[in-house]
Amino acid sequence: MSQVSKPDRLRQPEARSATAPLIEVHNASRTFKLGSEMVYAVRNVNLNIYRRSFVTLVGRSGSGKTTLLNLLAGLDHPSEGQVMFNGRDIADFNESDMIQMRRNRIGVVFQSFALLPLLSAYENVELPLRIAGVAARERTRRTEEVLDMVGLSRRAKHRPYELSGGEQQRISIARAVAIQPDIILADEPTGELDSVNASNIFGLFQQMSRERDMTIVATTHDRTLLDLADEIYEISDGVLTQRAGVGRDPETMFRRPV
Repeated sequence: MSQVSKPDRLRQPEARSATAPLIEVHNASRTFKLGSEMVYAVRNVNLNIYRRSFVTLVGRSGSGKTTLLNLLAGLDHPSEGQVMFNGRDIADFNESDMIQMRRNRIGVVFQSFALLPLLSAYENVELPLRIAGVAARERTRRTEEVLDMVGLSRRAKHRPYELSGGEQQRISIARAVAIQPDIILADEPTGELDSVNASNIFGLFQQMSRERDMTIVATTHDRTLLDLADEIYEISDGVLTQRAGVGRDPETMFRRPV
């Protein structure tokens, strides 16, 4: 039997519309002091992330896209403005809220894969579920399900060094999905991959969003991948702008195919 969790305060307030943004960024800036100068890594950003959407942040190295992703994940806080998660200001979260969000509500995919080398692919995916206290039978079910989703069930017993770069990244995606988060944040997930594997990873994100009702936000500098996203935002010198003519109506993201 699966472990019964305590009420999740991060899903409140229940009265919020199903089409309300999952994450809202209001006039957020992040500044750093470099010598005697103030550097704006993120400058006055406004952004809504809706459920079941695949959003891409594109920009050159140093443009501010990783800083913005860290703000969305609660790994950093804005110097000015707000980042809201499901209607609550992340700045108001206590330590318990933050732990719960990072363990259960947000999945993170890194450019460098971040797999533990001594664990098999299966064990790398299962580990976060153990940390979260998920019961053994449910851990097995979820781990097998997500490995099948990324097409690597047959490689479950292999260690990271026995896998290709594309396979390692798919394992890191499976690990993020296994916790059943509200959103997956991926920081340059194709940065170390060739063009074929990069396209496959973004294709998987598109499929996860449309077929599994997941919310994905991914950063990239590879403009050849952008056609796979629902919404595209460009960031340059910390300033965010949306690509004209791109995006799905939030209402349509909640309609399953007939």
